[in-house]
Amino acid sequence: MAGEERSVKVKIDHVEKIYEGRNGKMIALNGVDFEIKENEFICVVGPSGCGKSTLLNIIAGLLEPTSGAVYVDGKKVEGTGTERGVVFQQYALFPWLTVLQNVMFGLKLKGMPDAQAKEIAMKYIKMVQLEEFVHSYPKELSGGMKQRVAIARAYAVQPEVLLMDEPFGALDAQTRTQLQSELIHTWQEEKKTCFFITHDVEEAIILANKVIIMSARPGRIKKVVDIDLPYPRTQEMKMEKPFLDLKAYIWGEVYKEYLEVRK
Repeated sequence: MAGEERSVKVKIDHVEKIYEGRNGKMIALNGVDFEIKENEFICVVGPSGCGKSTLLNIIAGLLEPTSGAVYVDGKKVEGTGTERGVVFQQYALFPWLTVLQNVMFGLKLKGMPDAQAKEIAMKYIKMVQLEEFVHSYPKELSGGMKQRVAIARAYAVQPEVLLMDEPFGALDAQTRTQLQSELIHTWQEEKKTCFFITHDVEEAIILANKVIIMSARPGRIKKVVDIDLPYPRTQEMKMEKPFLDLKAYIWGEVYKEYLEVRK
């Protein structure tokens, strides 16, 4: 991907979000302004309460900004749309539907015939290695498997932009590591534009082309760090000096913001 000229896929244009509460106004986002290029993998880190999830929900069309706007392919975001897929930390699967039915759900919603929806759903179920569990219900799956289903469902509707809000945050370390590797592989195959929120600096570095560091509330973009590590990324990279240097730098910047929150 190095050296390629890529068009702007998502433009966040001076986005501000203010919440009115009993104690007055709370500024969650204050003039957030940046662009995401086509096929980029962006990770966002920052202290709790800095507006990361608010920003993702505005890009998803689940929240309206107080001022400013978000554009996808030059078109202003006004509500949700099939060109944007969302994966949350909570798996948000329908408990009464099987794995296959969950992954087919968005396709059926678009009016796709059963046979075609099943074919596409099976492609992505195989991609996340759950072929043996197509007829299982969410209660029969582990946390990692549920999140695989959620990722397959998001990919199945073939969004151009994938928005992920700490999708691995509730998982154990081993499952998290495995899903990171699978996500990198899938992203390289599918060429989606990804916007991924995490509290884990290591996770951000292993996944992203760029890491955005957000400031303590009110949320602003403090720094954008290019991650010039070659793909495919491996877990072994975490022990190497370039990775450790990036981790020390990014964590240092995030920690300064944690200290701001505690003042």
